[in-house]
Amino acid sequence: MENNKLNQKISGKTWALIWILGLAGQLCWSVENQWFNTFVYAKIAADPWIVSWMVAVSSIVTTFSTFFFGTWSDRLGKRKPFVFIGYMLWGVFTILFGVTEFLPKNELVVAAIMVIAMDALMSFFGSMGNDAAFSSWTTDLSNDKNRGQIGAVLAALPIIATIVGTVVSGILIAALDYFAFFIIVGVFVIIIGLIGLIFMREADGISPNKDQKGFWHQFFSVFNFKNIKENKELFCVFLISCVYFICFNFYYTHIGNYFIYTLGYDEGMAGIIQGVGLGLAIFATLPAIKLINKGQHVKMIAASVVFSVIGLGVIGFAGSNIVMLLPGIILAGVGYVLVVQTTTAWSKGLYPEGNFGQYEGVRIVFNVMIPMVIGPSAASILIERFGNPVMIDDKPGMAPTAVIFFAAGILSVLTLIPMVMAAKQKVKAEK
Repeated sequence: MENNKLNQKISGKTWALIWILGLAGQLCWSVENQWFNTFVYAKIAADPWIVSWMVAVSSIVTTFSTFFFGTWSDRLGKRKPFVFIGYMLWGVFTILFGVTEFLPKNELVVAAIMVIAMDALMSFFGSMGNDAAFSSWTTDLSNDKNRGQIGAVLAALPIIATIVGTVVSGILIAALDYFAFFIIVGVFVIIIGLIGLIFMREADGISPNKDQKGFWHQFFSVFNFKNIKENKELFCVFLISCVYFICFNFYYTHIGNYFIYTLGYDEGMAGIIQGVGLGLAIFATLPAIKLINKGQHVKMIAASVVFSVIGLGVIGFAGSNIVMLLPGIILAGVGYVLVVQTTTAWSKGLYPEGNFGQYEGVRIVFNVMIPMVIGPSAASILIERFGNPVMIDDKPGMAPTAVIFFAAGILSVLTLIPMVMAAKQKVKAEK
């Protein structure tokens, strides 16, 4: 498959599908990453470790699912069936996650296990449809002339989804409560899956890529050290994402509960504040497109670290002062936008031909699994030590404090280490 050498234009219908399928997928991830965590505090127990276990298990399941279905879709040379089935079941298990609200709370361990299990199942099928199939499809479509634009869209999608997922979702939860909200989200994703079934078409030039030694040999072949040696620049880019997203998940997993139980906002107001800040941050994607297309990846990563560190510091010092809080969210949001946009475009241009689905799995290891295992768990230790004691439904717990933002800001500086490594490999490749 010589897809990167092709210069076909992407049709208007295909661009529309990229936006629709991508936005629906990112909306679901946004809801999971934020409102599932506030749901645990509100309906199960105010325990940061339940949140950390839920995030860690779902990230591991997400990684396996992306590898498994990515390999399968590479072998078939098809993405559409996996998008359709994945999105449909994603919606179903989002609804079932909400059902855990009605489990008896006197058996807290059982309730916690069920919450973690439902989230894991939702993540399994979500990764099948979005990470393994949809993301590979966008890579199939990309070439040297459109990679910056596709990267910009893929970077904008999580921001737009986060805005919708915070503002609209917060208002819906405040008005209807969690169970009705999860039904709405689940039905929406099911409808999007049906739209994909009707309108999606495979990219030109994609063909089956079968390892003659069988599925599992192909599945594990990507872990061969030889692949890392042959794709040093790509793995350095993955390391940039890994370090940055460890810091991101350090605070983002707990930010909803920080706004609600430490600053005193309800779900609706918490969503509006974050949504407005991130909405303004999304404009950073526009000037970044030209710089990314010119290969200025290193400068963009350095800028993202600067914005993130300053933004997180401002959020930490702001407390509930909205005049300070909003600029902090905007700056941290710009940092997030730039790192997603840059690493997406940079890595997609380095994927080995014929293995796009599998390398989406590798990307998930560095972007999702490692950060979501380490980040929230490390934050939970700080919350236990420096958190605010709270009572929610007559149950004691610990709410996050500003410490998580200061710690995340300091750790974000470490992103510069893999950035320098990637820069060196980039220079070697260009020579």
